[in-house]
Amino acid sequence: MKNTKKDLFDCGKKLFSTKGFKDTNVSDITKAAGIGTGTFYNYYSSKEELFMAIYMEENEKLKKSILKSINLNQDPLSLVKEIMSLNLQGMNSNPILKEWYNKDVFSKIEQHFREEKGLERLDFMYSDFLEIIKKWQAEGKMRSDIDCELIMAIFTAIITVETHKEEIGLQYFPQVLDYLTEFTIRSLTDCKK
Repeated sequence: MKNTKKDLFDCGKKLFSTKGFKDTNVSDITKAAGIGTGTFYNYYSSKEELFMAIYMEENEKLKKSILKSINLNQDPLSLVKEIMSLNLQGMNSNPILKEWYNKDVFSKIEQHFREEKGLERLDFMYSDFLEIIKKWQAEGKMRSDIDCELIMAIFTAIITVETHKEEIGLQYFPQVLDYLTEFTIRSLTDCKK
């Protein structure tokens, strides 16, 4: 039995991966899936909704892969640096996730998706990582006077800096990201405050 939604998802993923979001349209996807264009809208309200479903699945796969490959008992600085490095490598090697760096496109996709879904924001960070932060706080390895959700927002800010590497300067960016991460983690792990 034909699973039209899965076919649309799979065809969309293949096309977005090869042509990119901008150069893929709904008729390309429906043609590849062997259905009429109008049928697409029975399953997805827009190209943006389909792309975000694919993006979130790919992002979740990357997060799970990273969490399986790391030693969670490392000190906070080493662990966060490793997670950020693996995340950057994973995003750069995945054509769907790489769209994150296309600021003009991705901000429009995300905004459209949030408006359609009535969401205030999208969380691409690690929900599992929140548990690690809580554990560090309980063990005295990370400041407990700062809410763990705020700490996650700080980590999100560090990751978001990646989308501004051209403005920072490509020749400085790797070091800026490394130092920014180090200074932030050292401050968050200074439990004397």
